[in-house]
Amino acid sequence: MSLLENGVKLRIYVGESDTWKGENLYSAIVLKARELKLAGATVFRGIMGFGANSHIHSTKVLRLSEDLPVLIELVDTEENIRKLMPFLEESVKQGMITQEKINVKLYRARK
Repeated sequence: MSLLENGVKLRIYVGESDTWKGENLYSAIVLKARELKLAGATVFRGIMGFGANSHIHSTKVLRLSEDLPVLIELVDTEENIRKLMPFLEESVKQGMITQEKINVKLYRARK
């Protein structure tokens, strides 16, 4: 697949314990992005954070959280990112989604 220089970065902020139809929400999002043939997706697990309710989630030993922050990041064309939005509107019950225009400088797969 070839990405034009202009692309879109989509970031989805959810909790590690968020689920969709019995599986981890972050996993469901990545699998849906793959099904839609998006360029790629990466999931990052945060070590500390808080959301709209201001409750701190942390990996500190004395305050071990079972719901650490998770960030799913995707980069693709605006058209392809748009294909994922109906699924996100249905599946993300709590969290935040951001989108920004970016310039893709290099995108290639290993040979």
